[in-house]
Amino acid sequence: MTEMVYALGLMSGTSLDGIDAALIRTDGRDRVEAGAHLTAPYPEAFRDRLRAVLGTVGGPEVTAVEGELTRLHADAVAALLDQAGLAPDGVDLIGFHGHTIHHAPDRRVTRQIGDGALLAALTGIPVVNDFRSADVAAGGQGAPLVPLYHRALAAGLPRPVALLNIGGVANVTWLGADDDAVLGFDTGPGNALIDDWVRAKAGLPYDADGAVAASGTVDQTVLDGLMAHAYFTAPAPKSLDRDAFDPSPVAHLSPADGAATLTHFTAAAVAACVAHLPEAPRTWLACGGGRHNRALMRALSDRLGVTVGNVDDLGWSGDALEAQAFAYLAVRSRHGLPLSLPGTTGVPAPQTGGRYHPGPMRTAA
Repeated sequence: MTEMVYALGLMSGTSLDGIDAALIRTDGRDRVEAGAHLTAPYPEAFRDRLRAVLGTVGGPEVTAVEGELTRLHADAVAALLDQAGLAPDGVDLIGFHGHTIHHAPDRRVTRQIGDGALLAALTGIPVVNDFRSADVAAGGQGAPLVPLYHRALAAGLPRPVALLNIGGVANVTWLGADDDAVLGFDTGPGNALIDDWVRAKAGLPYDADGAVAASGTVDQTVLDGLMAHAYFTAPAPKSLDRDAFDPSPVAHLSPADGAATLTHFTAAAVAACVAHLPEAPRTWLACGGGRHNRALMRALSDRLGVTVGNVDDLGWSGDALEAQAFAYLAVRSRHGLPLSLPGTTGVPAPQTGGRYHPGPMRTAA
């Protein structure tokens, strides 16, 4: 039996809200035991600096933001270890996603900032980072990478099942009856367009509980135009950058109507993804920050024709799932196991990846 490893995962998602950190014990295959987790919100000033480098690939501004982001992640590691009552030497490995600032897999380019060697030095814990580059270099989309973790968690659930992760971008994992029947892809926008809209029009960091959207009316003409984007008819697997969709069609709407229309854009994009699934799911389960938005969850259930469940009802932590996934993938990386499959990123063959940084007090395994 493969040894269980204590791993810590770190995720900075496209919503730009902060760092999710989570501990798990896992063999990197089918055994997972969840531990403590936390979210460390970004300071507003840093969030603005991070937002300013999105879409770029290098330069002094990126270098400065990367260093600051890495130090904030080290602080999150220290806070989580303190919460869990652990010393650094009680953790075997950190999975450090970093933050995606540019993702163009069709040009074989993806860039996640985050200095793995610096994080290992600051924490004293070995680090695996740069999870996506090998997949993209091999011809894959580099995203989503969570489906194999979803498969490990979902063992025993009735199939087919769909797990919908709603971050800044939304992605789906479809799991069929056969354990090798795994499909994953980005469905379209998640929270990012909604967050950007309410920040600009209502002075709010996000639409808490979907209250702004719930007070508005969907502009169907605008929504139909947004859904005419070629992405929705493109075959899966496929992936998106955070800013792949032009929000200007909603510019003339009121704050409430714009929020309602963008919320239904996310839901309609998810509903459109069903056409790309091998079989309609028996069950839909939501994770990620979007599951807290009641207006969005109602829109999803209405458009899918089924009640979309919450992974928390299964005893999972929907807020920690992506961070847990990168802890799991870090362990897989150290074992040379695939992080992606043809059905999850379109890569020609199962692909491993990640870069290992042993840290100052440990030697490479």
